[in-house]
Amino acid sequence: MISLNTILDILKADHNFREIALNGHYTLTYDQNPSFQKLSYDSREVDKDTLFFAKGASFKKAFLEDAIQKGLAFYISQVDYEVGIPAILVNDIKQAMSLIAMEFYGHPQNQLKLLGITGTKGKTTAAYFAYHILKQSHKPALLSTMNTTLDGIHFTKSKLTTPESLDLFAMMAQAVQNGMTHLIMEVSSQAYLVKRVYGLTFDVGVFLNISPDHIGPIEHPTFEDYFYHKRQLLNHSRYVVANQNMQHANLILEQIKDLPHALYGSHLNNSITNSQAFSCHFTGQLEGDYDLELIGHFNQENALAAGLACLQLGASLTDIYQGIKDTRVPGRMEVLTQSNGAKVFVDYAHNKDSVEKLIEVVKTHQTGKIILILGSTGNKGESRRKDFGELLNHYPDLEVILTTDDPNFEDPRAIAEEIASYIERPVHIEVDRELAIKTALEGTQKVSDAVIIAGKGADAYQIVNGERTPYPGDLAVAKAYLD
Repeated sequence: MISLNTILDILKADHNFREIALNGHYTLTYDQNPSFQKLSYDSREVDKDTLFFAKGASFKKAFLEDAIQKGLAFYISQVDYEVGIPAILVNDIKQAMSLIAMEFYGHPQNQLKLLGITGTKGKTTAAYFAYHILKQSHKPALLSTMNTTLDGIHFTKSKLTTPESLDLFAMMAQAVQNGMTHLIMEVSSQAYLVKRVYGLTFDVGVFLNISPDHIGPIEHPTFEDYFYHKRQLLNHSRYVVANQNMQHANLILEQIKDLPHALYGSHLNNSITNSQAFSCHFTGQLEGDYDLELIGHFNQENALAAGLACLQLGASLTDIYQGIKDTRVPGRMEVLTQSNGAKVFVDYAHNKDSVEKLIEVVKTHQTGKIILILGSTGNKGESRRKDFGELLNHYPDLEVILTTDDPNFEDPRAIAEEIASYIERPVHIEVDRELAIKTALEGTQKVSDAVIIAGKGADAYQIVNGERTPYPGDLAVAKAYLD
């Protein structure tokens, strides 16, 4: 429950209160202090005890009018829609949502150790490493791009990398109620761009890497804007773990120079010194030999980053060793073997940098024919299409099948053709993703051959026309066609 006076105090302290617009015949005297039992930004889920947040560029006055029919008596907004009930007017609805949700749910963030992880790639893998490390001796909750668990037992598919603030603090409160001690979160650039984590401070923030991505009309206008919003995690963390070898590391190092921090990178004492698959050696704070199920130097880096973060959060070296060994991520660097001995690599790689690293890992293990299945998303990350084409020009021996990958409101064939337009050799286009996978597997002959399936991983859906439509997932499809 939260009272109107408390809401006004929060907004005024944040310099975000304009006025209460009293509409129609409604009157509100200074001795009145109504309370709200529920917060919502969905006009379909309101009643007389709800404080409703009218947010979003696509919000319509009709949504409020429908909500009033359900008993809605108050709303908070940047716009006075003049619908006959009071409007608490603010300058920034997203800031208001986050701070009011914190108070409404009893500041659950203060009862959890918070680990925030950002980077262009590797967030989910690093989050899973951290989850398996912390679960050795603690009770961590997890909010990742892939799965969410608030009790360590039940896992649900996530809709957003970082949930909307009302949902985020409700989830935190549930985790506290479930007896969780830590919360591991992937923190996207969008989370800061649209203020889903406004006012939140992380105990540890991890910055894995940065490369151009998520640049487009509905995301970030430029790489500078994308990188700026990624770096906001550093400004809101008490302790930072950062990759000193990443691109633009000088900006990161300058930003965290006065913060407690740990750095990792190949030329540092606490670096990975062995790039052999399934084993590595860390020196420095995490001195020792470690076993991993996930191949690739970049996954060893993800493990190291998670280990350094968890060390700060109370994990022992024994916890870190065992947690790294236990970590498996559905759809991340999954390796299957066909009856002819050829390998199938399934991974979520979905931008130039991650696809390049995936190709390089496979080429260190497989020396024969390599067939790559690749697509690009619709209505976001448009720059990836040119990036993919230019990347594949550096691998002229790679056979390429372009296919569908969350086309949304765009034509998947048109997306594939756009990628192909940047490739300086013929490629095959098969928009039916399942058929593309079947075709690729049938194209292998020898133990040294390989198929790389990039993009969807274990996601059991395709985003088409704004909706998640059923799809078995790359891993499931590949397993079905193994023989």
